[in-house]
Amino acid sequence: MKRGPIGRFILRWFISALGIWVAAGLLGGRVDYAGGGAIMFASLFLAIANTIIKPIVVLLSLPAILFSLGLFMIVINGLMVALVAKVYSGFHITNFGTAMVAGMIIGLVNYLVTTILEER
Repeated sequence: MKRGPIGRFILRWFISALGIWVAAGLLGGRVDYAGGGAIMFASLFLAIANTIIKPIVVLLSLPAILFSLGLFMIVINGLMVALVAKVYSGFHITNFGTAMVAGMIIGLVNYLVTTILEER
């Protein structure tokens, strides 16, 4: 089944929510949220940041990404998670290192779920 841009965004939103929930469970008290509604709002902000802000940041940091053979993307994912924690008060990250680990977990969940749901 083909999904339009709105359907893809909503899917990304719910996958981000799942990723935040998994990251909060794995990282214990270092990632905290104020209930299920907070996960949905934080994942909405993360989906918006990943859709609008992340491509601009990737383009601007392309030399660093190429020089590090792509490892700088971990920092960019951490920046997106830290940005969401700054913008939305119902979602807390203890430090930037935790934001980078949470970004890796969210990215891994996103990759796994998207691969499972991908059309063949």
